Amino acid sequence: MTTPRDTSEAEIRQQISKIAEGIRAQDLAGLKRLYAPDVVSFDVEPPLQHVGVDAKLKNWARVFTAFQDVSYEVRDLTLTTSADIAFGHCFGRLSGTLRNGAATSGMWVRGTLCFKKIDGDWLIVHDQASVPLDMASGKGVTDLEP
Repeated sequence: MTTPRDTSEAEIRQQISKIAEGIRAQDLAGLKRLYAPDVVSFDVEPPLQHVGVDAKLKNWARVFTAFQDVSYEVRDLTLTTSADIAFGHCFGRLSGTLRNGAATSGMWVRGTLCFKKIDGDWLIVHDQASVPLDMASGKGVTDLEP
């Protein structure tokens, strides 16, 4: 028997699949439909926070400017859901072919996603992508794999 929690998890997993599809298609309009208008994003690029869907989409637009072909992989996704709030964590990797023709395998980042059910749709209200920090050098560690 399918429970409401199972249904919510399946719907959120579908939203996360749409994120990967939108990135691969470089579809800013499609990605916009997955975020709440007031989303707060702690992305790997400065500043410390990006507030609002337009700020989030500017990050994706920069990615699409750098890449000719882009892919996105999600690994080890874990979700916790309730009736109208959910959160998850995973590893994500952006890779592809840069505009100059060079292929890149990208880097793995740690991802956290927070969803809220708004008008029947699960939308991202907060996301965070980060890399571990090497305390001795003060630099991000980008060569780790899950």
